[in-house]
Amino acid sequence: MNQLFRNAIKAIPFCLQNSNVMFQQVRSRWADNRMIRDFKRRQCVVQYADERLRLRTLLKNKILPEAIREDARAKIMELPRNSHYLRTTYRCALTSRGRGNVWPFRLSRIVWRDIADHNRISGVQRAMW
Repeated sequence: MNQLFRNAIKAIPFCLQNSNVMFQQVRSRWADNRMIRDFKRRQCVVQYADERLRLRTLLKNKILPEAIREDARAKIMELPRNSHYLRTTYRCALTSRGRGNVWPFRLSRIVWRDIADHNRISGVQRAMW
């Protein structure tokens, strides 16, 4: 579970991880509201990660009495919804498109193909047969 939180942090651009500046220029465009919303969700995931992990272990432990597990369940329900890692979206760094992304490059398939066609991505070659 901890690996998922580390991956959520990795997806945040490094220039945004340690700053309070919300409107950071990303490549050639300013971040739009979808990217800002996703950035806030990632911050919330990191903020509540330890507490959520502790409560989940209490909830999953079958040895504990039912009353303690019910308390843990109630406290998990009180946490913000955005504190769950599944609420974050892997977005394109240029267009903030949420679907069809190429993971190693953090680009959507459309932008990735356009850049690859013009030979601007190292290690990517157009298929010819």
